[in-house]
Amino acid sequence: MRAGHLVGLLGAGLAMGLAAPLAARPLQIGLSAMVTSLDPHFYSITPNNSAAFHVFDRLVHRGPEGRLEPGLALAWQPLSETTWEFRLRPGVTWHDGQPFTAADAGFSLARARHVPNSLGGFENLVRPITAIEIIDPLTLRLTTATPTPTLPSDLSFIAIVSAHLGRDATTADYNAGRVNIGTGAFRFLRHVQGDRIVMARNDAWWNGRAAWESVTLRMVPNIGARMASLLAGELDLVEAPSASDLARLRQHGDVLIHAAPGSRVAYVNPIFAPAPNAPAITDRQGRAIEPTPLGDRRVRQALSLAINRQAIADRLLLGTGTATGQWLPPGSYSAVPDLDPPRFDPARARALLTEAGFPDGFRMTLTTANDRTPYAVEITQAIAQMWSRIGVQVSVEAIPFAVYSARGQRQQVSAYFGSLNNPSMEAGLLLRNLLMTVNPEAGTGTFNWSRYANPALDRLAGRALATMDGAAREGLLIEAARLALADVAFIPIYQFQNLWASRRGITYQARADELTLGADAQDASRQDTQ
Repeated sequence: MRAGHLVGLLGAGLAMGLAAPLAARPLQIGLSAMVTSLDPHFYSITPNNSAAFHVFDRLVHRGPEGRLEPGLALAWQPLSETTWEFRLRPGVTWHDGQPFTAADAGFSLARARHVPNSLGGFENLVRPITAIEIIDPLTLRLTTATPTPTLPSDLSFIAIVSAHLGRDATTADYNAGRVNIGTGAFRFLRHVQGDRIVMARNDAWWNGRAAWESVTLRMVPNIGARMASLLAGELDLVEAPSASDLARLRQHGDVLIHAAPGSRVAYVNPIFAPAPNAPAITDRQGRAIEPTPLGDRRVRQALSLAINRQAIADRLLLGTGTATGQWLPPGSYSAVPDLDPPRFDPARARALLTEAGFPDGFRMTLTTANDRTPYAVEITQAIAQMWSRIGVQVSVEAIPFAVYSARGQRQQVSAYFGSLNNPSMEAGLLLRNLLMTVNPEAGTGTFNWSRYANPALDRLAGRALATMDGAAREGLLIEAARLALADVAFIPIYQFQNLWASRRGITYQARADELTLGADAQDASRQDTQ
């Protein structure tokens, strides 16, 4: 749907659908991307986690600002550099009435490490754990192979599932809804593949009853359709409202905008070891260039300098993203201090290409998902135009996320435009997942589709990730980040602002981790009348 059509709908929606009072019906949430699995340990992407965390709790939760909070664990402490103890919350029951115990927590951490055909994101978080001890029904003790200061943070990503139902359950069982019994704010009711997930309130939730009797997660990747459904009153809360309509929406009392600085960074990632069936990078005559020119740091520097990050932030994101040259917001723990975005310098970029032996540039394909994050296709097209000015001719390949992620994992692309959420709010998570050498035994490189490998970075990041002292760890993380950025291991472009829009009377606690959780939405209209 084009922006002009959306503006027309905006006026109609404000005059018609949104003027109606809130009805006694489920909270209808519009997700901006597809939920690809209901198995909470199968694939760590934000839509999957948003769906899972309605039904399943974690040992450690995160508040909207990203701070760690008690979840199913009331408290945790290190007993030594390699031993952590978690005291669990008493009186918690599963949705079927069975009591939650440490055995469920231990089972869940073990299961997250061994989900067949998992697409990644969880196994690396529990890989450091070498022993799980059930001290008593409400005490869990974890031993790690090396000092793991981020263990409580890492466990904030791991859904706790029931041992009594999950012992022999497969991913197919979760996707079919047969074993989706949690301790969370909502009980699973049904799932319509690619369309919606329906849940009912868990009145016995340990954290208090949610405001809504039920929540429906609707999957609406198309931004125009999502906004039109909000304005027509079919959705109550939506992710990622249209940036072009924010100013107009904010002028009306019938729509509320909820915003928070995000922890996701968008980037271009060159593939250092492309598969034989990846799109070839060729010279102007169509002859394949081998090895890939993206393996030359001067070429990567040229591509980075040829991107006008500020123009992307201003003209495409319309202020809903911030140009960056790193992966953490300035001032964050372990963000590189005083690091501005790379200066837009096409003349220097052309000189670097000439130095690298490509005075005439080359031809390549840049791949992105067309249904995952707002404006990804438009931004990829803009990058292609910018690169054309230094002689790099780009074909943009925009494909569904399911295809994009499968091909990316197999290095069947030449380079891709993507993004990674970093709700840990420190540099180590991205280092471990995106840039450290792929090593399943060490739990590194889970999303290192590029197959970047830098032994010096591995050593430095490994030291940082095993340093218990917070100040010392921050210094090592900053040093590792500087090394990776100097090598142009990937090309950061902008950081997201997380946005939601809701109907009048519904408020939402905007979250740094970009999760959309029904329990965080409040019905202000009912509060006013009570």
